[in-house]
Amino acid sequence: MTMEWTRRRILGSTAAGLAGVGLAEAGALPAEAAGKQLKIALSNSFIGNKWRIEMENLFKAALQMEPYKSQVEGSYFNSGNDVSKQSQQMANLIAQRVDAIVIDAASPTGLNGIIKQATDRGILVVSYDNVVTAPSALKVNTDQFVFGKTLAEWLVKHMGGKGNVIMVTGVAGTFVDQQRNKGAESVWAANPGIKVVNRYTGMWDSSTAERNTASLLPSLPKIDGIWCQGGTDGVLKAFLKAGRPLPPTAGEAENGFRKFMVGYMGHKIQGISIGQPPYLVLVALELARQVLQKTYPRKDISIPFPYVTEKTVKVGTTVFPKLPDSFFADFTDSGPHATVKICVDAALHGTPCAGSLAVHLPKA
Repeated sequence: MTMEWTRRRILGSTAAGLAGVGLAEAGALPAEAAGKQLKIALSNSFIGNKWRIEMENLFKAALQMEPYKSQVEGSYFNSGNDVSKQSQQMANLIAQRVDAIVIDAASPTGLNGIIKQATDRGILVVSYDNVVTAPSALKVNTDQFVFGKTLAEWLVKHMGGKGNVIMVTGVAGTFVDQQRNKGAESVWAANPGIKVVNRYTGMWDSSTAERNTASLLPSLPKIDGIWCQGGTDGVLKAFLKAGRPLPPTAGEAENGFRKFMVGYMGHKIQGISIGQPPYLVLVALELARQVLQKTYPRKDISIPFPYVTEKTVKVGTTVFPKLPDSFFADFTDSGPHATVKICVDAALHGTPCAGSLAVHLPKA
């Protein structure tokens, strides 16, 4: 894909601007050049689903909002989930001597060589979402074990510690799926009154989850709770079509699932909705900005999951009745301690919101 640079004005005088385009010596951070605009690139491995589209749109929107509008010159490109192509694109960025690369990687290990080349040349690399194992890259992510555990703990509480549960898992063999399942299993082990009557994949996809649920429901007993990694709205729709009551449900951040929390298709449910937020890209961008400006230490960070329940979900803020069920409603955080709050148009179209953008990193 052709590199697309989003040009932003250079800070200070023309001379300072020209100096900002220059380059620090290898081994020193390019950001040390005083008064320059930071050149930060987004290396995204895949753009073929709604989550990735929202994620990249948020990055585009942020570049048009302060403080990034004045301080960052951003670029973004996608490699079609091709490790070789992503590696080559990163090599091009190294040649251009960018200040930082934020990366959603096609492989946890396949890019380690090119990442080392970048960091050896003083380029900061921040890995998020599908993180890499390269020791020189900073990592920004969530705790997937906690994801599964949190959903399960909520279910145990709302089921009174007993009853039948189904587990709708993700893509088998992936780290995320394994960790989420282990988190749930740690809770079931501590609560013998909970019985997992079936466990099957939904592939993190609503249509797959609906189809697989529909095929199994005739053989299942009464279900008292649903634990679902993804495709939650599809599971609920299968229950409705089978004439089954909708039990307490712990699932992902699909807009369709959250619609059920406020009333959808004639039903309103008890639920908790958490997810891997697309705004991880904004946390990675902010970490890169602050590290380059020497206002935050070089360290990996883990952010809390944004979540809502049927008691806290808010129409127009964390659920959107007019948007598709497949839209990921956790593009923004909510509440008094939110990591980031950003408007829906940023996620939908990459357009800036009114005002500046504040991204809150964990305390250093």
